[in-house]
Formats: sequence, structure tokens, C-alpha cells
Amino acid sequence: MKKLTSICIIMIIMAVFHTTGAVANDNVLLPQPQQIRWTGGKFRWQQVRIVSPVMEQRWLEFANEAGLETSAGAKATIEVEMVDNIPEAAEAQNEAYALSVGKRRIAVKAVTEHGVWNAIQTLRQLMTKERGERTAFTTCEITDWPAFPIRGFMQDVGRSYISMDELKREIAVLSRFKVNVFHWHLTENQAWRLQSKIFPMLNDSVNMTRMPGKYYTLEEARELTEFCKRHHVLLIPEIDMPGHSAAFVRTFRHDMQSPEGMKILKLLIDEVCETFDDVPYLHIGTDEVHFRNPHFVPEMVSYIRAKGKKVISWNPGWNYKPGEIDMMQLWSFRGKATPGIPAIDSKYHYVNHFDTFGDIVALYNSTIYNRQKADKDVAGSIIALWHDRLMQSEYAQMIENGLYPNVLALAERAWIGGGTEYFNGDGTNLTDENSDKFKAFADFERRMLWHKEHTFEGYPFGYVKQTHVKWNITDAFPNGGDLYKAFPPENNTADSYSYEGKEYGVRQAIGAGIYLRHVWGSLGSNSVPTFYKNAKENHTAYAYTWVYSPKSQQVGLLAETQNYSRSEADLPPQQGTWDNRCSRLWINGEEVAPPVWTATHKVKSNEIALGNENCVSRPPLLVHLNKGWNKVMWKLPVGAFSTPEVRLVKWMFTTVFVTPDGRKEMDGLVYSTSAPQKHK
Repeated sequence: MKKLTSICIIMIIMAVFHTTGAVANDNVLLPQPQQIRWTGGKFRWQQVRIVSPVMEQRWLEFANEAGLETSAGAKATIEVEMVDNIPEAAEAQNEAYALSVGKRRIAVKAVTEHGVWNAIQTLRQLMTKERGERTAFTTCEITDWPAFPIRGFMQDVGRSYISMDELKREIAVLSRFKVNVFHWHLTENQAWRLQSKIFPMLNDSVNMTRMPGKYYTLEEARELTEFCKRHHVLLIPEIDMPGHSAAFVRTFRHDMQSPEGMKILKLLIDEVCETFDDVPYLHIGTDEVHFRNPHFVPEMVSYIRAKGKKVISWNPGWNYKPGEIDMMQLWSFRGKATPGIPAIDSKYHYVNHFDTFGDIVALYNSTIYNRQKADKDVAGSIIALWHDRLMQSEYAQMIENGLYPNVLALAERAWIGGGTEYFNGDGTNLTDENSDKFKAFADFERRMLWHKEHTFEGYPFGYVKQTHVKWNITDAFPNGGDLYKAFPPENNTADSYSYEGKEYGVRQAIGAGIYLRHVWGSLGSNSVPTFYKNAKENHTAYAYTWVYSPKSQQVGLLAETQNYSRSEADLPPQQGTWDNRCSRLWINGEEVAPPVWTATHKVKSNEIALGNENCVSRPPLLVHLNKGWNKVMWKLPVGAFSTPEVRLVKWMFTTVFVTPDGRKEMDGLVYSTSAPQKHK
């Protein structure tokens, strides 16, 4: 191959959210502020005088973290003023703030302490280290407020206990990105994870079917409540009723909806409400259950409200009218907001079904329930981590569900508002790289990966850059159920193919994870769009790209053809195969062997932990790239969309070259959809 004089055009992506006067790469703010003007300077003082009528201890902690000395005689100041309103923030006064960073003075205005807290989080992200590790802050003028008041994440600890240290770690770091709700799903069929002192047998190991003996004491529950308050995070405890309550039934031998069960449950509610005395909401579930007692839900809602709590319930669930419940949380494609009842959007936010790369695109681009900002019927959104299937470790739970990347995507979307469509727009597809939508996602990705390196060092964070990864993907060839059948792209790649009298085209796609068909593809008009608009069973696709490497080198490879849901009892692949669909991968014509699978069980069970099926839970495959252009090609057959081995088949593939340790994308590589001769 002749030496190339030109390889690619380097695309410089500029920030698109109200920024002026600064190079985009200087801006790592996440979420982006509503209004910001860069003023081109630095605050470099190391001694400061702090003047604040509120949160004095928080400011001292911030100064210590930033390496600043506080002195009453310092020439530089941090000044806080509590004001009656931030005019631009309209109805979002509770969290609004104005922040002015000058060369000698940092000024904060806010209506509440929560607004001051938000200003501190923004200051943290404006902080840089200069020569000699001196602290500096980029000067700017910011006026900021959230588009939606609820921006949160949920942990299902009822199924799988998560340690207090891990929960605190998540809450603390995510609160830095203005995530302000932690939804604590405490009870499930598997176990009742909140201690009961009046009914201690409820927490007995014999009444738990997973992780027996693991529960939170009432003292720990109060401790976590206070921890959340210190981080300006609203804790929403959930006691699921009357469904998802097998642990209750095992203990008391009574269904919750029976007269005896309701008496017991009211005593438990007394204990719960006393424990969470300062918490305004109690979530009561009510989903996925047959209601035999028409009085159960109204009576429980009235009982809890009489104790001074507001009540949240899932939808679909009990059929409420305005005034009968305080808030509803929407789940599944059937979730529907009721006018007059504020809704929390979690419809397509179940990350236990997400893959590492494709779904975050749909999540980031999507509106919050078709709203640009909150109104009386839509309050915000919560990301849900359901741990239906046992996992090997807390690390695996968080990295395979993409906790941090996905919550950060929601944190920005719910803060700035907007979005270009709901999930049924472009879905998981990264569209035209010249479009505003692509540039916005790429800029979010850049800022998120900066924080991966600087804020989330040591955290389970599997996402790597994917907006530079480009593919050619063929129209799907009918294989008649023969997954081994070969088609023309295996012999020669071209712009189009003729096969049995029909023409098969080639289209381009962008991203490290490409869905040809989503698991939610069976939902008709509510499905999440993927590469194929009308994917059909018994077809074979081919995906290929050329990757330029500046030298001959060994690199890591993240690759998979089925991202295993953390809610399914699916069987692992057979040894020597990528999946049960006969997928194959070649680099420069040499076939790449799949990983050695650690799980080999043949019986489906949610109580058998996932092994290394998902690529972020194993070391990258080590592969060789030649100096120059390397051809990467997938053969991707599919039979049925539901098989005995895998209930919900994801027709997909993930491929990106990373450093051998898997921490980030491999620098210096160029992905191109053009064959090498077209680059000469």
C-alpha cells in the first residue's frame, strides 16, 4: 500500500449550549448550564476570604478540597448572597443560582441553600490545576436552573442487597452532577431489606431467597437519609405493595390484601414512617399484581397520607384519579401520565436492559416524556437499576448496567431540558455527524469522558469514546433459517450486491454498539428505532469498517454480539462461539476467536450469576493491528428473535479498539467506511 498523504479530516466539535468566548475543550461542565458566558480569564488566588450567610462548613470543605487557604485578610473573596429570586429561573427557584467568577472575586446568588450547593458543584468543575498544582478557576458568568425538578436514579436492593458504602459512594459522586433523587427500592419477593424491630422474623434468613441475612438496620436507614440530605438528594423509600411481596407472605402466611395482611402492613408502615420521619414521600409500588381487594390501595394511601407523607405509585398499576395520589412513576411502554398527577418518567429508563453504547444515545437525545421542560403533569425522570438476575459483585452490577454513563446522560438532559424526540425518534442510531444532534451528543461524550478520567477514577465506568467509530452495514440477506449460509460480502465488499435477482444496498452507521434490532422491537409503534426499520427473523447482515493504525501494534478489543440483560435468565454462549446465532468476526481476513466463557451452565435461572458474557466485565481481547489500514468485518446472522437460550435476542454488535487495559479508546486510530484504495 502506498504511503498515504491524507488520512482523514479531523472534526472539531464546538459546544452548542449557550457558550461564547471560549474554546469548547475548555468547557467540561456537566450538566451544561442554562446560560453561560466565558470571559477569558482565570481566578488564581490561593488565599481567599469567604463571606456566606449559609453553608459555612460546606464552603470550608470546598476550599480545603480546592487547596485554598481561608483568611479574613485575603484580597480575593468568595461571596454568597441570598436573594428573593433568580428572574431567569421562573418556577425553578429552589435550585437556581447565579455564579460570577472574576479574576479576584467569586460571587454566588441563590434563593435557597440547594441553589448554593449547585453553585459549589459548578465551581468544582470550573477548577483546574496549573503549574505547581496551583488551583485556578475559569472565569465566566453563569445563570442556571433545572428544567425538571426530579433527576434521579433507583437501586433495587430488594432483590440484591447493595452495601451502605456503595450506596453512599454513588449518591455522593452523582450529587456533584446535580442528581437530586435517590429511589431506594427496599422490598421484593426475594427479601424485605429494611429492618423491622416489631416483626424481626421478616428479616430472618429463612424468609429471604437471595443474599439471606442481608438487610439495612433502621439506624442505617436514618443514616442514609441524613447522608442524602447533606448532599441535597431527596431519598424516596419504596415499600412495594401489594405485589412483589412474596417475602411478606413467607413470613406472615398472609397475603397483603387480606384483612390480616393489611393489619400487619399498617404496623410496618408506622415503623417505616417513623424511621423516615424527615422524608416527604413514600413509594408504594402497586405494579404487576392482581387486585383482589378493591379497598386495599385507597386505604393504604389514606393511611400513609394521614401520617404526613405524600405517596408515589407506579403506572401501570392502580388506576388513580387526580387527587388520589401525589405522584406517579411511569414504567414500560404502557406507562401513561394522568393529567393532574405529576409523573416521573421511567418508561424507557430500565438500564438493566441497556447495552453499553447504543441505548445511551437514545437516552441522551430523548425528551423527558415529550416535554421540553417540567409542567404540572411531568416532574422529571429516574433511571432504574433492576437487579432481577444475581450478579457476581457490586462492581459488575454497576459497570454492566452502565450506572454512571447513563445517569450522567439523564442528569444533563433533565437539567437542560429539550431533546430532539422521544425514544421512538432516531432511537439508538447515531445520525449524520454534521447534524446538530450528533454534535450535541459528541460534545456530551467528550465532557463525560473527561469526568471519567478525572472525577470517576477507580469507579466502574465501562463507556469509551464511540462517536469516531464508523461502519458499513448491508441490507439483510434472507438465510431461510440456515445461520451458516454465506452471502456475497464474504467474498468481496462493495457498495451494493446482487443476490438471487435482488439488489442489496449498503448504508453507514456510527458507534461502537449498533442495534440492528432492539429487544423492544416487538412493541410496534412504541419500539426503540434501530438500524433496520423492519427487521425480520432468519436474515444475515454484514458490518465492516477499515481502521488505520499508525504503527503495528497490539490493542484491546471490546466486542460482543449479545449484551446480556441483568433481568434475564439467559444461557451463556457455547464455548468457541460468540452467540447461538453463528456470528463471526474477522480482522484482515483472520477470524477472531471469541472469549473463553466463564459460565457454562445449561439450566436457566436468575440465581446463577452472569459471568463474563458482557464485554465490559472481562479484560479486552488482545488483537494485532497492522501499520496502515486494517479491515474489520462481522457476519451477523439471526434466526428467531426469541430462543430457548436467550428470551430477548438483541440483534446487535459491539466493536471498538481500546487500550490493552480497557480504560479508554485506542489513540491514533481512524475508522473509515471507505476501502483503502479510495484513500490514496
